[in-house]
Amino acid sequence: MMVTVFRSRVRPEHAEEYQKMAAKMGEIARSMPGYISHKGFTADDGERITIVEFESQETHRAWAEHAGHRKAQRLGRERFYSEFSIHVCEVLKSNSFKQSG
Repeated sequence: MMVTVFRSRVRPEHAEEYQKMAAKMGEIARSMPGYISHKGFTADDGERITIVEFESQETHRAWAEHAGHRKAQRLGRERFYSEFSIHVCEVLKSNSFKQSG
């Protein structure tokens, strides 16, 4: 499994436009082969964190290279973000627990 941790700060003057683009990217991501999940969080200081999971390097790469996603990446650098960082990680071990009942 591949996990991307995307940390960013959105320019306030483009926040509404960004939200529309982010929703569209979420729809596209969910339609991609190998997609597992994604969730976004916003910290008290305004930093946003999105965690995205794909089944493999190949399916992750397909998402990274998707034409609509490439356009969103360009718009992010040019318009939406004041800063961002991306960390792509291959999962070496994974455990989970969910209480039943």
